[in-house]
Amino acid sequence: MGFEERVAELHNNKDTTQEAWTICRHSYSDLSCVSPVVFLYLLKECYAYGTLTATTKFRALQQRVQQVLHNTPQPGPAVFIAQCLYVLPLFGSYSEGLSHLIISGLRRFLKSGSFEEDIMEARNVAAQLFLDIVAGFVNHDERIVIKVLEVFDIKLTNIEKVMCSSVVKNDSVLDAAKKFVEGYIQQLMDSRSYATAVALIKQFSIQTAGHPFLLEMLKTKQFKAAETYAMHKGTDMLCLLVQEYVNMNMLKSAYDVIKKNNLRQEFPDIYLKCKESSLKKLAEKGCWDIAEVKTNSNRQLIEYLVYLAMEAGYSEKVDELCDRYSLEGFVKAKEAEISPLSCRYLNINELAIEGIIWVDEVNGLHNATCYLEGCKVVGIDCEWKPNYEKGSQPNKRFLRWLGIFQEIISEVSILQVASDKRAFVFDLIKLATDVPDVLDNCFTGILHSSRILKLGYNFQCDVNQLTQSYGELKCFKHYEMLLDIQNMFKEPRGGLSGLAKKVLGAGLNKTRRNSNWEQRPLSQHQLEYAALDAAVLVHIFSKGSNSQSGTTSLEDQAKNEWKSHIVAHMDDTTKKVYKVKKKKKNTAPEADDLSKTKLKV
Repeated sequence: MGFEERVAELHNNKDTTQEAWTICRHSYSDLSCVSPVVFLYLLKECYAYGTLTATTKFRALQQRVQQVLHNTPQPGPAVFIAQCLYVLPLFGSYSEGLSHLIISGLRRFLKSGSFEEDIMEARNVAAQLFLDIVAGFVNHDERIVIKVLEVFDIKLTNIEKVMCSSVVKNDSVLDAAKKFVEGYIQQLMDSRSYATAVALIKQFSIQTAGHPFLLEMLKTKQFKAAETYAMHKGTDMLCLLVQEYVNMNMLKSAYDVIKKNNLRQEFPDIYLKCKESSLKKLAEKGCWDIAEVKTNSNRQLIEYLVYLAMEAGYSEKVDELCDRYSLEGFVKAKEAEISPLSCRYLNINELAIEGIIWVDEVNGLHNATCYLEGCKVVGIDCEWKPNYEKGSQPNKRFLRWLGIFQEIISEVSILQVASDKRAFVFDLIKLATDVPDVLDNCFTGILHSSRILKLGYNFQCDVNQLTQSYGELKCFKHYEMLLDIQNMFKEPRGGLSGLAKKVLGAGLNKTRRNSNWEQRPLSQHQLEYAALDAAVLVHIFSKGSNSQSGTTSLEDQAKNEWKSHIVAHMDDTTKKVYKVKKKKKNTAPEADDLSKTKLKV
């Protein structure tokens, strides 16, 4: 059987315990007469053979190495692998990969039974290998050195034994072995190979280094090595690590160390501060439900979450939390301290919107469609309710892991379409249930129209969500004349809120982004939030395109540059879009020319 076919069989066969102890097409049922050099040569040939990916070949060979070690290699499986490691540097560029391969194969093999006599002899061979690597007689990467020490579990006594021809223990020889290892560790520290140095300190239980060593690792940003070293040294070193993290303003790292090592009693204030920082980040993203769960009903953290909601002007969330946790007295005490941040954000009234119109029945749908079909530019956005449930099962819509939570995205609840004067909020859940055919026809007239420029932000996400939610409606499967507003500006940062702040001078308050969009009726705050997300697109577009106008030809060219970002046609079922070609003349593209250039998404 060829190697590729054998790998395919390994990949598909779930009952690996019934596999014959063979290696690829070079089958050896008896390794008692096979030398390490021959074994490694055949292994290299198997690895080099075929066109499968390196990862697939590595995993297949890893399993085969584990299996062939049962075929009586001499003088024993572990000693045989140790001897292979001596030979491997002769294989040049294959040396490191094959070293990882046979070590991982041996590690798996040793878990399958007891091989005490063999492993005791192998420790001495591996200890000698370690000495020869340090002396420069054998060339192996530092990562291989660490794996050799770990898989063979080499101790100072093994180093002592190979350093002295006598098997009788001698304190001076043991001291020499310890000094040898300490000297090597010091070399690693001098060369800033801190991860390897820490692994040796841990493996040989060397009582050296100390606080300066930890500080040096933090100074060079080798945080993983610093944490491993601190955990090996104990509570005092862990406390120093936490304090240094706090001094470096690395609260998340400090919190992780406190939580992982049960140091909450030693750092109650820091633990609370880190939790509050985490809650604040979630609140800024609008993930209030997740933030509430992460408080674990701790009253102090709940009060802080209420404070954040008050500071953001999120009155509905304040009322909700106060009712659930009986915090009315706390709110009254804090009201005087709070200076709402809503004044920093853009308000719907600043855009001179004449009205926000809720559409949930057929007459309103027809009236809204008639108005929108007469507009040249509209902004479009949609909202849905994210459900964060601990341990919940995925539904057919969408699944995304967020920490210990599964975020199940529900179907789109509302769709907002706005001109520069009016904003319509369509109740898609009700309309799709009551009048699906009318809804389909009305939105086809808007979304399929090549006369109306549709603006969005990260439009592809909304398009995908609409298709998944209402796949039976044709209107959400095809779009004409789309412009993702972020493409008009270089280096857009901070999402739509950041873009609004850059262009209009004020950002958007996103605290209600993840509120319950399926509740009816929506609150006035929710309606204003939804309408603003669509209306602001039109105003950003208007100001962004007009601010580039000028008199010179170069400025005229810049003015029309945004037109090249228009997507003339997009069919969600084919995942293809057709973009407007740049014209040599500074004229707007005609509708008949919009489908000439095709771009795959």
